[in-house]
Amino acid sequence: MEKLPKLGLPLIILILVGVIFISKSYINIPYGEAGVVWKRFGGGTVVDEPPLGEGFRFIAPWNRVYTYNIKQQEEFESGMRVLSSNGLEISLDVSVLYQPKIDELGMLHKTKGENYLNIVIVPEIRAVARSVIGRYTPEQLYSSKRDAIQNEIYEETMRKVDGQHVQLNAVLVRDVTLPTSIKEAIQRKLTQEQEALEYEFRLEKARQEAEKVRIEAEGKAVANRLLAASLTPNILRDKGIEATLLLAESPNTKIIVVGGGEDGLPLILGNQ
Repeated sequence: MEKLPKLGLPLIILILVGVIFISKSYINIPYGEAGVVWKRFGGGTVVDEPPLGEGFRFIAPWNRVYTYNIKQQEEFESGMRVLSSNGLEISLDVSVLYQPKIDELGMLHKTKGENYLNIVIVPEIRAVARSVIGRYTPEQLYSSKRDAIQNEIYEETMRKVDGQHVQLNAVLVRDVTLPTSIKEAIQRKLTQEQEALEYEFRLEKARQEAEKVRIEAEGKAVANRLLAASLTPNILRDKGIEATLLLAESPNTKIIVVGGGEDGLPLILGNQ
């Protein structure tokens, strides 16, 4: 009876150690995530092997696994204060679509850590946005250059983060907010330019209509000159004879006087 307590305590300790050992020997990695192994007695973060994929995984209990979301994610930067080329303050809303490079996940964990978003992407996107916006005037930002600005921010940010184990998929400029007075001035200018373009269009259309009328008139004048030059007395006499024959065959013709006209053509008298 005295031996039972002596055997029971070590057994309980052994069972507890076994439970802890087993609980630390596996990990379940959710979908869309990957795991980076950190070996306590094997050199720390594993960078020369692929990360652990989804599902149930066995690991040594003295090691640790850090899981990363490897799906495409979005970071929304709202109300970024930037300056245009002429020094006016502009508010910019930008979305960044990104994800870690799976094959370089170990290096990302070792060099940047789990907070890589705020270490790599956010500072770079803010710096590049300020640089790019500073090349344009408020009018360009408001109207025609938004797509170009978006592409420039994306390309420059991508070059900066490419070597930092992060993949940049897209940069979307959601909104550009100008000071109210500047926005109203730009709208007035754009309205005036549109009205000027419309007036120029009406003038051009009037010029085209006038040119069309002139060309038609010249064509008719040329046709009349050609017709007048081609109508000789003999041709006119032949045409008169043809017309006389057609009239003579008409049932409305009553009297024909031969040789009564000045040119020798018959005179036809009707019933009126």
